[in-house]
Amino acid sequence: MKPQVAFFDFTSCEGCQLTVVDSLQTHLDLLDMVEIVQFREAMSERGEDYAVAFIEGSITRESDEARLKEIRERAAVLVALGACAHIGGVNAIKNLAPLHDVRKYVYGERAEWFATYAARPISAVVKVDAFIPGCPIDREEFIRVVNALLRGIKPPIPDYPMCVECKLKENVCLFDKGGDCLGAITRAGCGAICPTYGDGCEGCRGLIPNPNRDSMQSVLAARGLTPQDVMARMTMFGSYEISKA
Repeated sequence: MKPQVAFFDFTSCEGCQLTVVDSLQTHLDLLDMVEIVQFREAMSERGEDYAVAFIEGSITRESDEARLKEIRERAAVLVALGACAHIGGVNAIKNLAPLHDVRKYVYGERAEWFATYAARPISAVVKVDAFIPGCPIDREEFIRVVNALLRGIKPPIPDYPMCVECKLKENVCLFDKGGDCLGAITRAGCGAICPTYGDGCEGCRGLIPNPNRDSMQSVLAARGLTPQDVMARMTMFGSYEISKA
């Protein structure tokens, strides 16, 4: 029997699931290897028997936890899909301010109508077996991860900084061009797509193991960034990781 796969979403833009749909258009062979039983972005049918669950989105309210735990109980393998599920993503920016102020800013006079709490990655609630980083995910990396899971091996997610990929592409460092970048502390795997096209890395793939954040802050400050600018750079995607550090 083909492994049964399901996709679920919590607080997110669902862009990672759209990237999955895009990747399947050029990897039709993968559809012959698995049976997708639930995928709101691509099908109306819903099956409750699945071995692998891909979760997009962060957990932002207490009621999300019960649903996530039920998915975890059913799935033999649970995969965090994208930055929001993996590290909290941009949703975790709200954690930097008092929750009451955030609710009032977003909902105004109806702030108390909507349940919410500090945003967190799904690993803060349940055990995660694998993750695919990025905002959105890289479609080719998604295919590699699925192939690895089907073979029962650890998905090939890099644990070295993105600067390695910039060097391999022979990119001129953005710092040498007067810009700034978080590549030195950010997990590689995207092919250094942003620096390659002239934009500094914003850290959507999360931190490498044991990042030297102090040195990164010093380098950014030396380029003339204010403490507020530095914090804005490092918390675009890394609010949850930094708060837990």
